[in-house]
Amino acid sequence: MKKIIQTLKLRVAFIIPCFLAIMATSCTSELDLYSVLPEIELSEESNSVEMLMGETINFSATKINETEYLEEWYLGDSIVSTLSTYDFVPETSGDYVLSYTASNDAGEFTHEYVISVAAVIRPITEESNLYVTTLIDYLPAPGQKINTSIGTEEGAKTLEGKKGMVTLGAWGGAVSYTFDHTVINTEDAADIMMYGNAFSGFAEPGVVWVMQDENANGIADDTWYEIKGSADAFEGTIKNYSVTYSRPNEDSEVVTWIDSEGDNGVISTKFYPEFITEDSYTITGTLLTDDNIDMSNPSWIKSNAFEYGYADNTPGGDKLDISDAIDKDGNTVNLTGIDFIKVQTGILENMGWLGELSTEVTGIADLNMLND
Repeated sequence: MKKIIQTLKLRVAFIIPCFLAIMATSCTSELDLYSVLPEIELSEESNSVEMLMGETINFSATKINETEYLEEWYLGDSIVSTLSTYDFVPETSGDYVLSYTASNDAGEFTHEYVISVAAVIRPITEESNLYVTTLIDYLPAPGQKINTSIGTEEGAKTLEGKKGMVTLGAWGGAVSYTFDHTVINTEDAADIMMYGNAFSGFAEPGVVWVMQDENANGIADDTWYEIKGSADAFEGTIKNYSVTYSRPNEDSEVVTWIDSEGDNGVISTKFYPEFITEDSYTITGTLLTDDNIDMSNPSWIKSNAFEYGYADNTPGGDKLDISDAIDKDGNTVNLTGIDFIKVQTGILENMGWLGELSTEVTGIADLNMLND
């Protein structure tokens, strides 16, 4: 028995050092793998990548040395993958920054991509119309011609594919349409023709907004950009302005309004849009200065045209340049073209016997096709 115990002690004494040695070797081996700087081969080696909306790019990173590391893909500041691959599917056109990092105790391997995603351009075909073709939305403000033939949705549809006439009512009243093709932003040239009923000494300027189908889904659900006109920097022009119009009661002949600046007033008619079921509604947009209006002679009220950049502003029509599009912060936007367009009455003014200032639109055309 004593010999057996001694034998067991010898075996244990031999096994334990061997086990510890094996463990130490194994642990050291794993630790060593995290101490070797990652060497990576990327499927896309260039820093600049170009693609078209609707496409997908598969980015992958392959290990080319014996090491272990953590992987991270970042789109902007957001982590989007911790695997060796990432499928980039853009939501809209524009520029994106995608970065890849493989890191361990020895350091890190990094690579950054700038991905330029081009919007889908709907080409002009033999069937394309030079005018807007489909009404998207009509939301007028109250006005003396609202609920008449030119102040209804049917009136707004008269501009589909041809010239017609629609009135937008008082400030903020708006109408929007789509083209059946992309209106290209041509370099150093106007691109859009806005027709109205302005005449010498009497303009009813409307603010124009444009949208590119950046997500390529055919719906006007991207960003509206304002066409910057000559009154943009004038005193009295207010961005992100809003007005709430209220339905007149039975004893009243006027529509009351209150704005985001704390001012209030009336529209000197009772023409509240019949299709609006709510007792009040709020419109937001850009308010243009009323300095162009001269009411010194009540029998000959003048509303002078601005220099450029608006609908229903000058006799014969107004040419607009897509390159004048700006974002909500006033920064110039680089659009390759536009697919949707909106016009909004720009001035809030009661002009006595003439009633409210209201923008009228009689046609919207692709100037590039008009000139062909």
